[in-house]
Amino acid sequence: MGPTAAGKTDLAVRLAVRFGLEVVSVDSAQVYRHMDIGTAKPGGKALAAAPHHLIDILDPTQRYSAAQFCEDARRLLAEIDARGRSALLVGGTMLYFKALRDGLSELPAADSHTRAVIDAMAGASGWPALHAELTRVDPITAARLKPTDAQRIQRALEVYYLTGQPLSALIAQHRPSVPNRRTIPITLEPSDRAVLHQRIEQRFELMLELGLIGEVRRLRERFDLNPSLPSMRAVGYRQVWQHLDGKLGLGTLRATAVAATRQLAKRQLTWLRSWNDAQRFDCLAANLRGQVETYVGRQLDRTPGVQ
Repeated sequence: MGPTAAGKTDLAVRLAVRFGLEVVSVDSAQVYRHMDIGTAKPGGKALAAAPHHLIDILDPTQRYSAAQFCEDARRLLAEIDARGRSALLVGGTMLYFKALRDGLSELPAADSHTRAVIDAMAGASGWPALHAELTRVDPITAARLKPTDAQRIQRALEVYYLTGQPLSALIAQHRPSVPNRRTIPITLEPSDRAVLHQRIEQRFELMLELGLIGEVRRLRERFDLNPSLPSMRAVGYRQVWQHLDGKLGLGTLRATAVAATRQLAKRQLTWLRSWNDAQRFDCLAANLRGQVETYVGRQLDRTPGVQ
């Protein structure tokens, strides 16, 4: 686990090859086909060396949730167990890691009709107005969400409209089930955030050079997309969409996307603090690969069959 630009993919490929592990991607954007540049998806050489599960499984018009990830991941873990191998889960979607570790509360599945109604309400009144509505019916959830957090406001209102109960109350009522799995949690965290910020900026510049704007343009031409879809709300894609709509100049696109990615990294690092049993490594260390390989090798010798 680690923030964006921490070097998770390169290290995962090395570990998978060295120890014969099967990689399971824990990334809410890499599940989408044709979204390669902006998600920093592993390239052909990396995938040939270490095939990744849960990459390129959906079109960008589709939605993916933590519950769906848990279902897919548990199925894959069982299949990997049956092959007598161990899984290496790698990514930066911390909610997915937490859901797999702690389980999920019993909440209603997504309902396309209800979501369409909420989207229509947002189109007429704006997401801040829906945030005000959420404050009325579920003040606890509303207090932790920004008025512009469309995805989470939509989900909270959806749960309320489907059940008649606030999302916060349903979460409090249900005790999540904890999967009984042996794990070796490892986090990559920077000793100097300024250096990580430099990496983030350099990586986004590389994405632009590789054709990120063209990638988003082709997606818009090929699929029936809109900016409220989870795929197009991903960091980088959201800003390029605004650029293509003429709302952001190229310079502002760069600044806005880099700032949003830094905020994402900050949230990811905050999530990582909750993993009290994780072994932490400095992702900026010159000998990072050697350190992690040595640690993983020792752990696998002690507890074979772990994930």
